[in-house]
Amino acid sequence: MRRAVRLRCVVAALGAAGLTLALLQPLPVGAQTVPEPQLRAAYLVNFLKYVEWPGGGASATICLYGRDSLSAHLAPYEGRSVQGRELRVRRIFQFDQLADCQELYVAETDEERQAAVLKAAARLPVLTVGETAGFVQQGGALALLRQDNRIVFDINMTVVTRAGLRVSPQMLRLARDVSGGAR
Repeated sequence: MRRAVRLRCVVAALGAAGLTLALLQPLPVGAQTVPEPQLRAAYLVNFLKYVEWPGGGASATICLYGRDSLSAHLAPYEGRSVQGRELRVRRIFQFDQLADCQELYVAETDEERQAAVLKAAARLPVLTVGETAGFVQQGGALALLRQDNRIVFDINMTVVTRAGLRVSPQMLRLARDVSGGAR
């Protein structure tokens, strides 16, 4: 009896791990039934599972800066447990609001505003995620991009390390490009 229960737990855990990895795999945008903003929201939530922050904390907060295209798609995740922490979603408008963010999504915005928010976040343990091709070169940690009708991501390990964050090797293997460090 105990063996059967243990086996079911293992199968459930493997299934959940497979689903998580599947969400992190680059998926063709055109072949999916999931809207791109919903897929981006799922990536943001899954990134929280593969990054360690100093000090942990009771909550994991995804902050949104710039044009809001994801809050409606992140709303169903709010309150769920991610790595034992309650997931929260907030829109921010000022840089002094960054202190409570673990992950900051910088939606498409002008270069000057993007540079300013990245400079403000550089002093904090925040995983910065953007959606422009030059985001990681400009000082962002991750760029979530569309390439050949697929969603892919690039990682700047120099920025991640400077923020005091640790990224799982699994996530590094799934990245399209890793700069500033080894895979």
